[in-house]
Amino acid sequence: MAKNYLALDLGAESGRAMVGILDGDTLKLEERHRWSSAHGRLNGHYHWDLIAQWEQIKTGLRKAAAGTPLAGLGVDTWGVDFGLLDRNGDLLGNPYMYRDSRTEGLVEKACAVVSRQRIFETTGIQFMHINSLYQLLAMRLARSPILDAADALLFMPDLFNYLFTGRKVNEFSIATTSQMYDPRRRNWAFDLLAALDLPSRILREIVPSGTVLGDLKPDVADECGVSPIPVIAPGCHDTASAVAAVPADAPAGAWCYISSGTWSLMGVELAGPLIDDKAARYNYTNEGGVGGSIRFLKNIMGMWLVQECRRHWEKQGESLNYAQLAAMAESARPFVALVDPEHQPFFSPGDMPAKVVEFCRRTGQSPPSTKGEFVRSILESLALTYRKTIEGLEDILGHRIGVIHIVGGGCQNELLNQMTADACARPVVAGPVEATAAGNVLTQAIALGEVRDLAAARAIVRGSFGVKRYEPRDTGAWEETWARYRNMVGS
Repeated sequence: MAKNYLALDLGAESGRAMVGILDGDTLKLEERHRWSSAHGRLNGHYHWDLIAQWEQIKTGLRKAAAGTPLAGLGVDTWGVDFGLLDRNGDLLGNPYMYRDSRTEGLVEKACAVVSRQRIFETTGIQFMHINSLYQLLAMRLARSPILDAADALLFMPDLFNYLFTGRKVNEFSIATTSQMYDPRRRNWAFDLLAALDLPSRILREIVPSGTVLGDLKPDVADECGVSPIPVIAPGCHDTASAVAAVPADAPAGAWCYISSGTWSLMGVELAGPLIDDKAARYNYTNEGGVGGSIRFLKNIMGMWLVQECRRHWEKQGESLNYAQLAAMAESARPFVALVDPEHQPFFSPGDMPAKVVEFCRRTGQSPPSTKGEFVRSILESLALTYRKTIEGLEDILGHRIGVIHIVGGGCQNELLNQMTADACARPVVAGPVEATAAGNVLTQAIALGEVRDLAAARAIVRGSFGVKRYEPRDTGAWEETWARYRNMVGS
């Protein structure tokens, strides 16, 4: 008998309520509701609008449950951002967005107190100023009264799980993105937090992916007109859910993944953390995955640059969808200019075309002159960044990776998929698009005993969703451009 699960998948750009219909070895996904991720600027700082997000989530639940009995629901979101609760369980202000500028320069300030080497050896996490560690440090340095009043820190999916069930816990995969978790001890990095004068008392119990948290609170169930549905913590970090749905059937070391969306997260699946000098030099990261695995990866600024260009052009009165932008890029001149997606000014919202022009001038390049050239230059630079990342992975692991799996919304960009195959000189397998929702649903099903394990879940994905394979074609031109790119990024 088919069972229905609700995946509430919240990304930095949009959120979706997806119903997964699991019938034996087949999974079908249906979108019931979609919304923009509400955020805004208040007193000069970027915040998520939690009430607006929560109302959209409840609307998604109502639409999903209409005529459809649900066996469970699970929430996944982006990483590092969090909300703080007081001792009564009330929210202390809207959560900050990771793109807020208050954390700029705080990696250096933290490393002046605790060495960079010690922070990496303790957490195994890529240094990025957006990490939760530096968000907390920003509050401490500002002597925030909110931090002093806080009784619990809940990451974004934990926060929604709390609103659904009343339980204050931190799910494993989302906790590991914070740079406050020690993957060797499998607990919070208490010594590191103490050295930085950060309060560990606000951190909660870490529960595994696939934990059944309990039924919906009666008031939420009543408001949404649904029965007491079990709430399950899937891979609450959206990439953890996406990687759970990579349709690979080869041994873990033979393939890598790119979870492609606003961010591109590129890496491999490991049984345990990999924390050594090479991993530190490459600035790779050890994040938690479904089943207690480690996602050894690099966080890369993905389609964000294109998204910001699109927003800027829309403000100027020209509304273009992603298919139109991809078509314009495909017909544009190749290799006009290259950018480094990790260039610090690209992290913040704003006039992205102007930032690209400034980067080109600073690096002695002629900037793009058309919208198609802007988008193509960004996509070509992403493909070359993927090559840099996979070569780093191979150097650390000591063996060649034979195939790249691209999952998530970004895998619909056929031009980027082919560029990736050409730049990296190896096959690319693209799909499924809805990997995060699929992984979310299947982790719920594992938790409730309907699916045996992660290997069985991936077999269901292979049998349920089509993929497209891209073989390397024009690798010669990319070899020449690779030399330009390496000279530009200094590696």
